[in-house]
Amino acid sequence: MSANNLQLRMKNLLLFIPNMVLLCFRLLMDPRVPAKERLLVAGAIAYAIMPFDLIPDMLPFIGQVDDAYLIALTLLRLMSVTEPNIVREHWRGGGDVVELIGSMALLSSKLLPKKIRRVLTSRVETPGGGSKIGTEVLTPLLVERLTKEAEAQPS
Repeated sequence: MSANNLQLRMKNLLLFIPNMVLLCFRLLMDPRVPAKERLLVAGAIAYAIMPFDLIPDMLPFIGQVDDAYLIALTLLRLMSVTEPNIVREHWRGGGDVVELIGSMALLSSKLLPKKIRRVLTSRVETPGGGSKIGTEVLTPLLVERLTKEAEAQPS
């Protein structure tokens, strides 16, 4: 990815966060969203609005990347336990919101330090397969896609 392309994608990511927060507010009002998911969405909104979190929002750009990552993970989880069409119905922007959320999660995960990414990801996991906590089985939400460069490199 060229430096100009990366800069453009980062700018788009920052401009995308307010739209995601509005989407989360709309989803809070939808009765089809389970109560547990509403709590997670509300937590993601609060995290995004608070200026002091894992990476303070006062730091230009990087301070908003963790907010974008947590919102994207929360919405990915929501779409894994409900119909993605519920999220699509509340989206007022252009493009497929499901793809946009996935892209936002992947891009922001590449920009975050590994420890912060791990902390945020551990807070939002999907019910399904994976690590067991109590009686609930959890699966990591975000599995990074391999690029052609990564596939070509020997392990």
